[in-house]
Amino acid sequence: MDHFAGLDVSVKETSICIVDDTGRIVREVKVASERIGLEAGPMSQWLFSVLAEAGLPMICVETRHMRAVLKAQINKTDRNDARGIAQMMRVGLYRPVHVKTLRSQKLRMLLTHRKLLQSKAIAIDNDLRGTLRNFGLKVGMVGAVRFEARIKELVENLPDLAELVEPLLVVRRVLREQFVIQHRRLLAIVRDDEVCRRLMTVPGVGPVVSLTYRATVDVPARFHKSKSVGAVFGLTCAKYQSGEVEWSGRISRCGDEMMRVMLYEAAQSMMHSKKWSWLKAWAMQIAKRRGMKKAIVALARRLAVIMHRIWVDGTEFRWTREVAAA
Repeated sequence: MDHFAGLDVSVKETSICIVDDTGRIVREVKVASERIGLEAGPMSQWLFSVLAEAGLPMICVETRHMRAVLKAQINKTDRNDARGIAQMMRVGLYRPVHVKTLRSQKLRMLLTHRKLLQSKAIAIDNDLRGTLRNFGLKVGMVGAVRFEARIKELVENLPDLAELVEPLLVVRRVLREQFVIQHRRLLAIVRDDEVCRRLMTVPGVGPVVSLTYRATVDVPARFHKSKSVGAVFGLTCAKYQSGEVEWSGRISRCGDEMMRVMLYEAAQSMMHSKKWSWLKAWAMQIAKRRGMKKAIVALARRLAVIMHRIWVDGTEFRWTREVAAA
């Protein structure tokens, strides 16, 4: 026998009616709409936004936390998962996660698509270099602009190879053109964004890093302390302590991977730059004691903290300690 359920959801109460395939009412009940739990996932942002706009008390639960709680169940079924989520909401055993605003979601989409176009174009370049090397044709050191001309020059007297590489060159050309369009759109957004312009006063931070930071943090007030930003991006050491055993490992690498990579690249750029600042001097002292790689990671973590402070305070980067103290 099939059953059908209808839910009339309001802000304070939800009416539930269940009928069988003959239309007979099996159960009717009205329950309080106190908390609605939703596991973070591919559709969670859309579901959260739509239901929150309707005035419902939505809570998006951190995936790893929910998985750890539900794993205590012997049998993994959708029914048991729903029961487990309901119990988590009842006793407050959950860790809510921030659901980004619609603007930040669109900015993240722009950054992701731009990165995808760039990576696919680079993959085609590498594939052409590798396959032509099998025929004794070496592309050599050539920029992105002259790459296509160099390929055509190599296969000029080999019509069969020219026919094979032409489709890849066409696709590469389109990818590069669309990448330029996306990059110009990104630059236009950064140019009109006051927060991004202030973040770019930090050495090593350019338009891509600043916009990625803005889209990832989204709402700076959700961090009570600027120091906690580094941990959210997975740039703090993982720790384990049990009884007499206690150790600190490498960085946790939790959180947003794109933002973590951007911060690392910004720190790397600062370390190799000729411009000097108190922040670079601090990182160089760590490099002398612990090595360059650990210094770059420490600098990336501190960049995340400083950029959050700049955003909250409405200030710009101070190049010397004296100016910072004043």
